[in-house]
Amino acid sequence: MSPDPLADFRRVVSVRARQFPGQWEASKKLMEGAIFPSTLARLCAAVQNKDLPVSVKETLLRLFEQPVPRRVQDLDRECLKSVTGLPPAKALRALAVFFELVPAATMRWPVTHLSSGEVEEAVRRQDNPFDLLHRTDVASVLEIGAGDLSFAEELADQYGPDLTQQHRPFIIHCLDRLDPRSQLGGPLHANPEKLQKLQRSAEVSFSFFGDQDMFTLGGLDKQELLAPRYTIATCWAPATPTFAYEPTRLSEALIRNELERTKGAFYQTRFGKEQALEVQHAGRALLFPPWKFEIVGPLALLSLLARRGFLCVLGGVDAQVFWELLAQLLEEPRYRPLDQPFTPVNLPTIFGEVYHVLAGLPIGESIDLAGVAALRRHYLGSGSSSAMDGGAGHFRYVRISRGATFPGIPASSTARKFTSMTEEVPPWFVTLVPA
Repeated sequence: MSPDPLADFRRVVSVRARQFPGQWEASKKLMEGAIFPSTLARLCAAVQNKDLPVSVKETLLRLFEQPVPRRVQDLDRECLKSVTGLPPAKALRALAVFFELVPAATMRWPVTHLSSGEVEEAVRRQDNPFDLLHRTDVASVLEIGAGDLSFAEELADQYGPDLTQQHRPFIIHCLDRLDPRSQLGGPLHANPEKLQKLQRSAEVSFSFFGDQDMFTLGGLDKQELLAPRYTIATCWAPATPTFAYEPTRLSEALIRNELERTKGAFYQTRFGKEQALEVQHAGRALLFPPWKFEIVGPLALLSLLARRGFLCVLGGVDAQVFWELLAQLLEEPRYRPLDQPFTPVNLPTIFGEVYHVLAGLPIGESIDLAGVAALRRHYLGSGSSSAMDGGAGHFRYVRISRGATFPGIPASSTARKFTSMTEEVPPWFVTLVPA
């Protein structure tokens, strides 16, 4: 938790207002005399329903105490300034943007009105989390690390016809860090045939953004090329080692030693006109994109997913990434020992009963993680992300499933390859609902 939640909130509110100029401009209408009482009532309800640090929520709620304000000038100027750093009218407009009060019609991309409780209730009743697209007012999906676009194609083929028949728009946006012009990355590049098929489809509003770091989306947001939030945010086969080590619990030196021990010596080089990473592994020199061994950790990935999706899905999660990710989802600090890499030998000791229950989960079966151990609260604000960046401070529901693919659930090509990789430990499928 930040030592100064109010300062964090002021920063986030300011950033959100700058990121969405269309919404900021439209927020002027919410200040008009006839609409103002409704704006305040909606804002009060939004504050009460959002998971915020206590000091922030209490300060905001003081704005709505009796007597009920009838105009901006009736509001407590100092209170508004303490939570936004802005003068009254701009402060209220910034709060309206942050709490998504601007009518959807003024936004380029619509956002679902489902609450996190409604999302959880729907997901608990269905084995396939992507079936939420049939149950929500907005069918939108953000895929992070889209690879060859196999998942996006399967998703469009499975849900596109029904949504079109119902005259409902279907939005699929895909991000990938590989530069389409690069000679590195091989089969992980976007498949040209799949890309053209999706771009030409009359059933999907599709966009693909290559050469895009998932953690620097400000440029796309500023141009409103991405939705502020999607019904579902998903990531398939989270990259190893990028998300296999958590920097908040493992030192940089230890991570580098582990990489050299398990992957081999590595250094930056060039491949033609490109920068590249050369790895000496098992007597072979392997070339990768220069950022291949940049370690971000699962906490940053979870925070990003929670900010961008009302429902989050991780598929084809390999064993190394899974246990590091699981440690971030559980409440007790014992699951996050400092400078102690997870290994097959120490996992049973560190995770105890949690390990035995999950390791014994049959292929194709699922379990509610809260039934195994307490879920962690108020942690997604770590690092460069904030729990208040339009997302959540924690996950209210987490379902763990064992296996690479499941009947009726679209999957990436990497997930489908697991069935032929007999030496690999079966992967995991994780469904999460942000609070």
